[in-house]
Amino acid sequence: MQVSGAMRGTSATAAGTRPNPGPLEHPRTQVATAVALALACTATLAIAFVLARLAAGDLGLVARALVFALLGAGLLAWLAARHHAAPTFGAANAVTLARGVLTLDLLAVLGSAPNVVLAWSSVALALLALALDGVDGRVARSLGEASAFGARFDMETDAVLILVLCALAWQQGKAGAWILLAGALRYLFVAAGFALPWLASTLPPSRRRQAACVVQIASLIVCLLPPVPPPASGVVALVGLVVLLGSFSVDVGWLARHARA
Repeated sequence: MQVSGAMRGTSATAAGTRPNPGPLEHPRTQVATAVALALACTATLAIAFVLARLAAGDLGLVARALVFALLGAGLLAWLAARHHAAPTFGAANAVTLARGVLTLDLLAVLGSAPNVVLAWSSVALALLALALDGVDGRVARSLGEASAFGARFDMETDAVLILVLCALAWQQGKAGAWILLAGALRYLFVAAGFALPWLASTLPPSRRRQAACVVQIASLIVCLLPPVPPPASGVVALVGLVVLLGSFSVDVGWLARHARA
């Protein structure tokens, strides 16, 4: 849920506690991950078929969803094979994966001609993704599934969702191209970390960062509502962007102060 930095949990060990085993110590991990990804791809296509009917039989939407699902599954399988150490995929990661499914279907909608029904459907998918945001963190803590892999998976899913919603707002004429900055902020932040290593330092957990992420996603959803026309939609989107920029500014300031120290 925190786009700019802190993760929902790590696997650091206390004294006398056995460290988390590596991925290769759990042969069931790959099977569990493969099953989860297969179900996710199936769900992505099922939702895409429904959306295609709402988009006047646009089978291109289904084709795009299939491509995105396969690419996403391949990338996540590669990352899980290297960083996911648990014997199962995990309930918390399953919740994050469900948000990923919704995000990929929203991404597939981008190539379709906008219409009111499809716009409402996109809003419904985005609202469901927002409702699930934060659930994965609570599930991870309650079940003892918190991990660096799960935290990064959660963070990157949020970042992609924001980028896709920004692109939809631009495509539907709800905001100008400037709204894409909100979706690009996370990636600009990461890119800047390569040039300025102090920006790549770990940030502490922050409720403010979580709130800024929720405000940004919520503002984009309101912006995409069919009854909210421009320029009102642009004003709503701008509020979310300002909040997100403020959150990033606070994080950059914190990192700069600690780099000097």
